[in-house]
Amino acid sequence: MSRPLLSLTAAAIHNDGGQVVLRDIDFKLDQGEHVAILGVSGAGKSTLLHHLQQRAPERIALCPQQHGLVDALSCYNNIYIGGLARHHWWYNLINLIRAWPKNRREIFDICALLELDDQLFKSVDQLSGGQRQRVAIGRALYQRRPIFFGDETVASIDPIQAQRLLKILQDLHHSSVQVLHQRQLALDYCSRIIGLQDGRIVLDENTAKLTLSDLDALYES
Repeated sequence: MSRPLLSLTAAAIHNDGGQVVLRDIDFKLDQGEHVAILGVSGAGKSTLLHHLQQRAPERIALCPQQHGLVDALSCYNNIYIGGLARHHWWYNLINLIRAWPKNRREIFDICALLELDDQLFKSVDQLSGGQRQRVAIGRALYQRRPIFFGDETVASIDPIQAQRLLKILQDLHHSSVQVLHQRQLALDYCSRIIGLQDGRIVLDENTAKLTLSDLDALYES
């Protein structure tokens, strides 16, 4: 049996303020799994996701909930930020002033995939909420890492577009973990669902064995 990509055993997880948010967390991610994390607001979904990402940041492309975009920069440069670590500082500085042809082609291809190719050199403060979310996805893709972690990655995107984007993300990463609030998307596009409630994992099951009713229980007070 191969080793899991990530694992936790009986872990206590703290928030940024040092408070224990999650207790007795047992978790593992195997290659090929696409996992959804569900639960009410404040259940600790983002805390769990970021704790897991910090255990292997060199292998995980992260798309955070707050996007972290630089409004004054173009769509192109915001996506390029995902590849900063691959180059020397002087290369990145020149690219900021005038895009290198190779990088322009690579990022244009990502933008075309995300239906942003006509926004390539527009500053992101001129984009809609859904377009900004796709720019953040593009930056994560440009990190070129094998595992994708997303924190409500498709929250501001219409259902049809959300389905298309989830498929793209899973096609381009062999494994993923995503915080989602759309339960049907989790059932349709993830292989496993983890449910959080009262600071603990109360559900960890293959999607094929679950229904919407099973997931509704996570949101009952």
